Amino acid sequence: MSALGRSSMRRSNSLGEIDEGLYSRQLYVLGHEAMQRLAKTAVLVSGMKGLGVEIAKNIILAGVKSVTVHDLGNAQWSDLSSQFFLSESDVGRNRAVASQQHLAELNSYVPVTAYTRELSESFLAAFQVVVLSNSPLEEQLRVSDICHARSIRFILADTKGLAGQLFCDFGENFVVDEPSEAEPVCAYVQHISQGTPGVVTCRDGQGHGHGFADGDFVTFSDVEGMSQLNGCKPRAIHVLDEFMLEIGDTAFFAPYQHGGVITQVKVPQLHSYEPLSAALAKPKIKAMDDRGCSLHLAFRALHAFAAEMGQLPRPRAQADAERLLELARGLTAHQELLDEGLVRTFAHVSAGELSPMAALLGGLAAQEVLKAASGKFLPLEQWLYFDALECLPKQGTTLLTEESCAPRGSRYDGQIAVFGADFQERLGWQKYFVVGAGAIGCELLKNFAMIGLAAGKGGSITVTDMDTIERSNLSRQLLFRPRDVGKLKSETAAAAVRRMNPMTRVTAQPHHVGPDTETLYGDDFFTALDGVANALDSMQARAYVDGRCIRYLKPLLDSGTEGTKGHVQVIVPYLTQPFGSYVDLTESAVPLCTLRHFPSTIEHTLQWARDEFDGLFKVPAENVNKYLEDPAFLEGQWTTQDLEGLRSSLQEKPRSWQDCVCWARQHWESLYRHAILNLLHAFPPSHETSPGVPFWAAPKRCPRPLEFDCDNSTHMEYIMTAASLFAQMHRLQVPRDWAAARETLRAMAVPPFQPEVGVRIPVTEEEMEEAPAGVDEEQLAALRQELAERRWALLEGGCGSTHRMEPIHFEKDDDSNSHVDFIMAASNLRAANYGIAPADWHKSKRVAGRIVPAIATTTAAVAGLACLELYKLVWGHQDLGSYRNSFLQLAEPLLTRFQPLTPPATYKYGQETWSCWHRVEVPGIGAHGEELSLQELLDQLQGVHGLPVRTVLCGVTILYASFWAKQKREAQLARRLMQLVGGPPGGAWQPPRILVLDLVCEDQQDDDVLPPVHVRLPCG
Repeated sequence: MSALGRSSMRRSNSLGEIDEGLYSRQLYVLGHEAMQRLAKTAVLVSGMKGLGVEIAKNIILAGVKSVTVHDLGNAQWSDLSSQFFLSESDVGRNRAVASQQHLAELNSYVPVTAYTRELSESFLAAFQVVVLSNSPLEEQLRVSDICHARSIRFILADTKGLAGQLFCDFGENFVVDEPSEAEPVCAYVQHISQGTPGVVTCRDGQGHGHGFADGDFVTFSDVEGMSQLNGCKPRAIHVLDEFMLEIGDTAFFAPYQHGGVITQVKVPQLHSYEPLSAALAKPKIKAMDDRGCSLHLAFRALHAFAAEMGQLPRPRAQADAERLLELARGLTAHQELLDEGLVRTFAHVSAGELSPMAALLGGLAAQEVLKAASGKFLPLEQWLYFDALECLPKQGTTLLTEESCAPRGSRYDGQIAVFGADFQERLGWQKYFVVGAGAIGCELLKNFAMIGLAAGKGGSITVTDMDTIERSNLSRQLLFRPRDVGKLKSETAAAAVRRMNPMTRVTAQPHHVGPDTETLYGDDFFTALDGVANALDSMQARAYVDGRCIRYLKPLLDSGTEGTKGHVQVIVPYLTQPFGSYVDLTESAVPLCTLRHFPSTIEHTLQWARDEFDGLFKVPAENVNKYLEDPAFLEGQWTTQDLEGLRSSLQEKPRSWQDCVCWARQHWESLYRHAILNLLHAFPPSHETSPGVPFWAAPKRCPRPLEFDCDNSTHMEYIMTAASLFAQMHRLQVPRDWAAARETLRAMAVPPFQPEVGVRIPVTEEEMEEAPAGVDEEQLAALRQELAERRWALLEGGCGSTHRMEPIHFEKDDDSNSHVDFIMAASNLRAANYGIAPADWHKSKRVAGRIVPAIATTTAAVAGLACLELYKLVWGHQDLGSYRNSFLQLAEPLLTRFQPLTPPATYKYGQETWSCWHRVEVPGIGAHGEELSLQELLDQLQGVHGLPVRTVLCGVTILYASFWAKQKREAQLARRLMQLVGGPPGGAWQPPRILVLDLVCEDQQDDDVLPPVHVRLPCG
């Protein structure tokens, strides 16, 4: 059997019943073992209003064993503002029955059953996790007691208007196998003392502090001298400072010499929970802010109110609010802890049903279900309260009354109960641009449809995404189904939300948003918008959209997720700081010299192997093809090494499978033996940087050369994958014959190692950046001449097409193409060189493919938080204190909301400063309706704005400069603005509506940067 076949079998066996094609991104969050536990967990979700269906949706997408949805009630009009699987025709039908089929379509692996009878103890006994939402207190207490007695994990979740609660009881002996989502902390040992306790001095790979926390457990490896610590049982540590920690008794260990790695060990934790009856009286509340105690009393009082009155408090009914407050006062002896204003406001909105609140609490609650099922991550202990009452209109701006918030027999009644009918109308005429229709984009669009955004006259949502649906999208993007694979995301998502709310006016487009589509998304498009929502992975694309919003003064909702972490940033013109400058978080910040010569982690070797893939199978083919196609190719700025590489690519053309195997074997020898021997020749193991200071000290690892072994599976995996890819690049159709490869390898004679003389190996990044030695121009000219003659001979002989090559672009999601197999083998061989633990196939794929771990729970919660900020934007809040940026980490669970920062000073001229939102606005039309000349524009800038202009630029083009000759200046100043920036002669050109210019002024200082000039033109 071939190495490739064995690799595929290994992956299949390791996954068991887990469908990696579907769950690939979630597997990187939860891991294989946790996913297997999910697949054995039956879950009951009771209450199929907006919150209940959100929880059910998220856990079905996650892949639990089965879900039973339960509800005794029938759908009402107010449900439709948050329950996305109910339609107007479902009003009067049982909510669970109406939702069951829609939920079942989300994941064919998860059977979904509807149940409409009372929850008996015998019925509950069939489940491992039970979730209650929208249930009375008596039912909550009864079910909680049953679950606690039977060790069934119990979760209570509820939303009332703009407030929500979450409660967890996982029993008295619940084991958390892996409390944290973070990778284990690792540091390099500098010294270990002998003592009671022993003290370790250590640093991370960049020379910073160790990063451990008090109480962490650690183990050791590669310690010389005090070798008793290597592979020791996990030891609890006590942190002394950022570089030192205690590890227990080392008094009788051998003295420490040098080296060593200290690594965090994740130790299972035992947790005990109180049942609801006990936790109500003495609540343990997750401290999001100081409002939790008041909300706890408010929710308890709400149950009492409903039992007494047979209904929830009427929206904006003052008498009902006072009665709820009276009930809350009766529940505590500490009146000073009760925020009475909060309780009154809670009463006013408690009858509401809001999609963003359901999305947020539904994401949080569903993650707790996954924790209960898998033992992965730290569960909530035990209460969490949340409110977003700052979404209400500011006092003195809009008066909400019983009449304005009364039900109207509308699908938005649940939202009108909170914000009133006028606000609902305002939502309907909004024009929004959603950039991206992936996981976050789908959740945003679903919420937009539920709240009625752009569902009225004049409203519109434009969603654009150039990608098509892949199978791996289906586990976290609720608007897509298996039948949609291969279709455009934007079109499929738009059609799905129109089914959820037929009044939603949404247009789908298949375009990328960037400089190359500014003719589509230009002045007219952005000027008409009310706001933009980013749903993008790329930091560069997000920064670009942010720049467009700054240009057109449009608010932006920016969201992002990674695993169980998520964030939301609201960006409001003039009020808040922008998204920020582009920083590609996926790019490695590892110094190049570390990757090339001194790797210390598996991530280093994987990045090196990923670079090797392009350097071996993509770049050479691209260069050969350009060389054959373009006669001027050789005149480019090439180094001698570049052209020698091109010559080698032409000479290496294989004719058989054996040739490919020989090439792979020689490359193996060069990388894993000769290169290491050269490194050790330059820096022997005993080398010192200065007397007594070893060169090979942590984090550097002293390497060892490998000996090729046909019977080593990793060695053969490299040969087989490299040879196969080499053949593919040369368009050679050959069978991947394991036996023939082994026979060829055994017959090969590999040249012996010869040390490279005069080659300097850079040790630091500064040495890497130093200018290379002078180029041998004669050698470079001779190479150009040789290659030019060879090109002529190939083309004249009709052999140009036969020498064309196929560049191989790395594709992580096709497991049959050998790409990840090659990278795993190449990386693990280099790891063996440096004594680094190897990576499995899944980690290799994640790191090399730069895959962002993703899960539906985080996406839902983030979209909910974003839409809460949308309410404020639609209200037009101009108070910075109304807005909230958010960071959440569901693994903790942690949710932090904080006021955005004000925009920093970006522009300066003299003593005056401006933020990025400011610009100098000038009308482009004169007093008589004619377009301004450049002279008239400069006169306005001088006379109205006090700006004596020296230079005018449009992009990188200079339109005017005071240092030009007088005749050129006068001719340019007399021209009209559109003449200055017109399109190419004879070409189609769309004149801009807004002309953006940059200025340099006569008295401008070196640190002055002027705001841009925006000239509104009479065209477009």
